[in-house]
Amino acid sequence: MRLRRFLVAGLLIWLPVGVTILVFKVLLDLMDELLFLVPVAYRPETLLGFRIPGLGALLALLVLFLTGVLAANLLGRQLVVWYEAALGRIPLVRTVYGAVKSFAAIVLSGSSFKKVLLIEYPRKGVY
Repeated sequence: MRLRRFLVAGLLIWLPVGVTILVFKVLLDLMDELLFLVPVAYRPETLLGFRIPGLGALLALLVLFLTGVLAANLLGRQLVVWYEAALGRIPLVRTVYGAVKSFAAIVLSGSSFKKVLLIEYPRKGVY
């Protein structure tokens, strides 16, 4: 019983860390790959003569910042409403987008998750 408790405690520590690292690695690699959309003459490898790993992180921050600036003003809010309405008309996308948006709103709000609960589900003896 103790062994199981220790294994679960270790898993609860390492699983979020691992998933976070994985998500950031995927996003940074994606941003590095998106640098190939830049014309060859203006790519960092061409200008500097060597590749800078993680340069996509700067691109990711720039994209997040510009998206936030756009979405925070009145015109941007209207664009977001139209965008979400368009996504709401696509059956499978509507489900996934709604779930991810709800989850992100809960997690990023900072006011949720006030206590930990252990729930017996789906049958007796399974928590």
